[in-house]
Amino acid sequence: MSQFILVNLKAYKEGMGPRAHLIARAAEEVSEESGIQIGVAPSFFDLHPLSKHFEIPVFAQHLDGVAPGAFTGHVTAAAVKQTGAAGTLINHSERRLTLAEIEGSVRAATDAGLITVICSNNDLTSAAAAALSPTYVAIEPPELIGSGVSVAKADPGIIQRSVAAVHAVNPQVKVLTGAGIQSGECVKIARDLGTDGVLLASSVVKAEDPAVVLRDLVSLL
Repeated sequence: MSQFILVNLKAYKEGMGPRAHLIARAAEEVSEESGIQIGVAPSFFDLHPLSKHFEIPVFAQHLDGVAPGAFTGHVTAAAVKQTGAAGTLINHSERRLTLAEIEGSVRAATDAGLITVICSNNDLTSAAAAALSPTYVAIEPPELIGSGVSVAKADPGIIQRSVAAVHAVNPQVKVLTGAGIQSGECVKIARDLGTDGVLLASSVVKAEDPAVVLRDLVSLL
């Protein structure tokens, strides 16, 4: 099973501008070394520069389900696509949407040819997300995000239930897991529980040397 590691740079100061480039460069190097696909989700301001300068997949952190037009402050799928980005996160726990908004964002992103990652917080919402046919559903218990406690160790059951729930609705949808992922052991556990990869942030973004952490993350795959 191919694995995908997606690093969310969030709005961390350690993930902006030159540091965003440093992280993307590390991700590209480790991806080439290991053969494991690694992507990054930077701020909107860094989407175009990273998409232009690196071969790894670059994701937006959010996308609105609106067409180009009179929508001040919204982020359209067309705009994200024009930056060169490969995909987008939708409904991250720090950027929650209504079900109707999620559906609209998925439709707009899919129509634009973007990879879609719907974030969910439990197995029931994972099943609902799968019904919208995204590329990935990413299960992330909110209480473990940024905690340093890995979901793979703290609550492996939610991963198993979410994988089963997603595949029962749509076997074509892939599953990522996140929240507290910080080591190769976490990634291996997640893979062994049936996921297609991980979504993580602070353990890479805040690292003094992101490449060292990324090499550890792929070390047991």
